[in-house]
Amino acid sequence: MQDSSWFVATVGLLLAYTAVILFFVVRGALRTKSMADYAVGQGFSPYAVGLSLATATTSAATFIINPGFIALYGWSAFVGFGICMPAGLFLSQIVLTKSFRRYGKTVKALTMAQWIGQRYESKRFALFFAFLSLLLITFIVLICVGITKVLSQALGMSEFPVLTGMVVFVFSYMMFGGANSMVYTNTLQALIKLLVAVMLLLSGHEYLAKGVDSFWNQLAVISPSLSAFPNPASPLYRDFFEIVICNFVIGIAIVCQPHLITKSLLLRDDKDVNRYLWVGSLAQMTFFLVVFAGFYARFMFPDLTVDGTPLKMDGIMSAYVLREFSVWAGLIVILGLLSAGLSTLEALIQALSTTITSDIIKPLFGQLIKTERTYFMLNKVVIIGLAVIAIALSWQQLQHPKLSVGIFAQLGVYGFFSTAFVPVLFGIFLKDVPRWVVVMAALTAFVLHFGAYFGGISPYLQGTVRNPAVASTFGILGALGVGLLGYGLAIRRKN
Repeated sequence: MQDSSWFVATVGLLLAYTAVILFFVVRGALRTKSMADYAVGQGFSPYAVGLSLATATTSAATFIINPGFIALYGWSAFVGFGICMPAGLFLSQIVLTKSFRRYGKTVKALTMAQWIGQRYESKRFALFFAFLSLLLITFIVLICVGITKVLSQALGMSEFPVLTGMVVFVFSYMMFGGANSMVYTNTLQALIKLLVAVMLLLSGHEYLAKGVDSFWNQLAVISPSLSAFPNPASPLYRDFFEIVICNFVIGIAIVCQPHLITKSLLLRDDKDVNRYLWVGSLAQMTFFLVVFAGFYARFMFPDLTVDGTPLKMDGIMSAYVLREFSVWAGLIVILGLLSAGLSTLEALIQALSTTITSDIIKPLFGQLIKTERTYFMLNKVVIIGLAVIAIALSWQQLQHPKLSVGIFAQLGVYGFFSTAFVPVLFGIFLKDVPRWVVVMAALTAFVLHFGAYFGGISPYLQGTVRNPAVASTFGILGALGVGLLGYGLAIRRKN
């Protein structure tokens, strides 16, 4: 599929993209003098932060990995990823953002672990969430795999050097600018993604030209399960609970990630919050619809092979782009796919490195470190360590995925925000919550999520491919039940 014209054009694109990114990084680095500057910057417009939120929420998963689920499992997968999950996310985002920002400003929190620790007046609880944040490395791996798939196919190169080069470049420039460069680069990336989202959604217009009925009939010819709801033959979309309930619950809780919920702290003023939410939500809505292109990919590769070679699920979208678009149009799409991945990757590196430095190293070894400059330098060392781990885990997932790197990432990320959901929710909306209530709720979510997944609890979590969304739903609902029961008992004792 790849020829010399793709190689030359892609190299030129990467050089130009690198130059633009480095311009913003240098600009941001000149304004970054402390860990506080690195974590939340110096205040930005609601439009820039809203676009930054949208890019951080919809990453390589949305543009590269998730369309593969739609290509394999059809309408049922689209309802889950394209409708139910975004609906839960929009609702949660609107409800949680203002209150989180109000309290975050009051306590001067730079990270979510700090917010939780100060809200419940517990350094140990903050440390627990700081270590729990390490689960977000799984999402970094997903993005690295997605970008590697796209670039290796476009360049006609093997995956390991592409993976290594990409990780070294991105992690290197994220050592310097932090939030001050990230918001600028995210804004640029969001604008590119909006263009590419429209291009991808229009790319399969011929399949819709004869109407919706014809579209579904064509899908049914390939496989009746592609147009079915639910899809009992799939390992992930077997009934209403698995498709609708689980994905809606995940959407609600997904906002409780440090690189998402802390975005509101980047705003200059409280009056900017509504504009920030409008801009972010409209951009997110457009991005989430991109998974529909998975249907187009299945039409193009009905037997999921390219020239007789079977397609891995994580490579379906990359193969579609290189086959569907001319070189120059394809370059724009590749730029959008890169932007989709890098925007969230930057946010994760910034949030996770800040958490490790401020919430793990500082509490445990603060007596040995005397200056703020030392912490700033340690943050760079942390980023180097994250880069090494990212390369190792990404290579393992490129070689031996369980269906998709998406499953690997969901297990870790869902485990994190399942555990964080009740502490964040109660911390925002309830007064005088006893610490033991949220600690018990958080531990319940953690144990239920990973216990159910690895223990094979319920028919949904049996077999080789297991659904992390189901395990996470068990964890969230269990934690909510424990939290409400504990809070009720605490109020009763108080009265």
